[in-house]
Amino acid sequence: MYPVDRHSARLSLRELVIDDVEAVHSIYGSPEVTEHLSFAPRSRTEVEGIVSRSIASATASPRDEYALALVARDSGELTGYVRLALDPHQQRAATIGGALRSDFWGRGYGREAVRLLLALGFLDLDLHRVWAARAPMNTASAKTLLASGMTEEGVIRGHVHVHGAWRDSITYGILLEEWSAGDEP
Repeated sequence: MYPVDRHSARLSLRELVIDDVEAVHSIYGSPEVTEHLSFAPRSRTEVEGIVSRSIASATASPRDEYALALVARDSGELTGYVRLALDPHQQRAATIGGALRSDFWGRGYGREAVRLLLALGFLDLDLHRVWAARAPMNTASAKTLLASGMTEEGVIRGHVHVHGAWRDSITYGILLEEWSAGDEP
């Protein structure tokens, strides 16, 4: 599916363009934003590579990754970077993740972003299951995932190596029959 065209009251998902590098770097280069992510802050050069790979993967056939810009509908401003990746180990399943600019935290934008990704997965891609993982200390992410209808499923011990140490991840999932289009953002 290309291009992605999905929106909610305040947000839209759109394909990334190379002009998004600075805006994505403001997210992925931020120590505050990346504190609970699976990587340390990225350099501008690293972010340019991420955006370039995301643009290239958008037109792959078959497409197995949807790395997208999350933009405010009223201003067109990039507010986050989100990703849905088909899971090669499960039938009709994908994992989701992303990050918002810190000035958009605490106002329901994370929940709205997750709901947009779920709608993309269930309505557009005909998935059966979507899952996500968070850092144990990221309680805001826990609230967001639960408020989006996902269920905490368990812990993957020693899942990611970040900041010089192994860290667990707490997983969440939702099945198509648990999600309803009425939950669409």
